[in-house]
Amino acid sequence: MPDLFGEEERPATPITDAPKDAPLADRMRPRTITEYVGQRQLLGEGKILERMIRAGEYQSLVLWGPPGCGKTTLARLVADASEMRFAPFSAVLSGIKEVRALMREAEEVRAKTGERTLLFVDEIHRFNKAQQDAFLPFVERGDILLVGATTENPSFEIISALLSRLRVLILEPLSVEDLVSVLRRALEDTERGLAAKVTADDDVLRAVAHATDGDARRALTALETAASLLDEGAALTAELLPDALQRKVLHYDKTGEEHYNLISALHKSVRNSDVDAALYWVTRMMEAGEDGNYIARRLIRMALEDIGLADARALRVALDCADAYHRLGEPEGRLALAQAAVFLAQAKKSNAIYVALGQAEADVQGTSADPVPLHLRNASTSLMREAGYGEGYRYAHTDPDAVNEMRCMPDSLEGRRYFNREE
Repeated sequence: MPDLFGEEERPATPITDAPKDAPLADRMRPRTITEYVGQRQLLGEGKILERMIRAGEYQSLVLWGPPGCGKTTLARLVADASEMRFAPFSAVLSGIKEVRALMREAEEVRAKTGERTLLFVDEIHRFNKAQQDAFLPFVERGDILLVGATTENPSFEIISALLSRLRVLILEPLSVEDLVSVLRRALEDTERGLAAKVTADDDVLRAVAHATDGDARRALTALETAASLLDEGAALTAELLPDALQRKVLHYDKTGEEHYNLISALHKSVRNSDVDAALYWVTRMMEAGEDGNYIARRLIRMALEDIGLADARALRVALDCADAYHRLGEPEGRLALAQAAVFLAQAKKSNAIYVALGQAEADVQGTSADPVPLHLRNASTSLMREAGYGEGYRYAHTDPDAVNEMRCMPDSLEGRRYFNREE
């Protein structure tokens, strides 16, 4: 850490141009709010961050969004507008010792100069509970303005005591047009960008944008890679893009929120009988590297929950799919997953069994465990027969009237109906 207490030196980290040999994404990082592209829901006129910056009334924040959407840059721009001391901090590289030292320094700076510290914590979700606890008193007293960045759902990754003191702002992936704007600026910038090194029309830039899923960092990196493959002043064409882009890598976390978002989208598409959406979501999960055995297990669940007896073949198809994927593996087993997803989406739907089971479970948990009626008990010994076990039982195969006349529910639940026989 630099000397934080010098009388003549403001220990902030100003936004300055990156070195000329830095990656293009770093060189093109916006230096002012006017250069910032995207996140109009936060920075548009009258929106929360625009009002905060205009009024100079700042509060601690969590910036939640996917990679390359501008979280770090936004934190730096807020710090610059507020004229606070900017202290970047990485949850990947630092531990509790560094957290506490920095907190003490921020406290001393404020006590001595009155200046607050804007502490930017990248990947704040990687801090454990004890590390997050260390921020609490300093955020509470106002010694620091905490701005955390995360790609994970703060509800799951940030302790409630800290989360209650932060305002969560959701950042979205950049749109295709936003990315085209970012790429065009890089091509035209003579100081930091690629002006005179490579040219490209908007159709090519849109292709780069589509391939990089709203991630400005990936888009600029792809453009820089493409430029390195061309002679100076040459035009980037669609035919040259595959070499620069390589295979598309999808944002995915097998244990995080995106994992659950995608399986939810697949399940709800199947339930809604949307064959094309089901095929898209199952393909997206497979392309992202999801375990096919997990997808197969969830398809079995869909067959049971949403189709049930409306088409009894669905469960067999899902089970066969799981077996086929287990035997074939990748990539051949993908056909089994796709086939099952399409079959389930097309099948007639009924959740009658799912609803009936839930109601029966509620009665088992919420009512007394009444004795089994005597006529339903098995009289396997003479003592049991003498006690009345089996007395009055009627065999439905030879006594069809028993179906309507013999009671099989406990007395307290007589007449209760769970299964909708009309479905």
